Amino acid sequence: MQEIRMLLVDDEDDFRITLTKRLKLRKVNITDVASGNEAIEMVKQNSFDVAVIDVKMPGMDGIETLKQIKQIEPLIEIVMLTGHASIESGMEAMKLGAYDYVMKPCDIDELLIKSGDAYQHKLLKEKEKTG
Repeated sequence: MQEIRMLLVDDEDDFRITLTKRLKLRKVNITDVASGNEAIEMVKQNSFDVAVIDVKMPGMDGIETLKQIKQIEPLIEIVMLTGHASIESGMEAMKLGAYDYVMKPCDIDELLIKSGDAYQHKLLKEKEKTG
């Protein structure tokens, strides 16, 4: 199976750095950034299969980041990270094109499963697009 190229967007440094290390140990090709603006620049410069985006961030929040990333790269699949208080945000994100959402603090296996499912969905969309 091809390696998933993942972008992690979260303003909480400890969470983001720890999750990135844990995913790298599981052989995920991951890039992490601390803001929506950084994520948009990364998507303009690199190709990603799945973006994992925190809903609540200062400045540009996860919902706005989702919208802008989807405008740049419509086929990228997005999994939102949401706290218990913002399940509604996760649902709203799915209406705007997110593939799924995961509750924070997230279980790494659940995140890997949902990211893998999102990646398979992206591959199907690419196949449909190319015929």
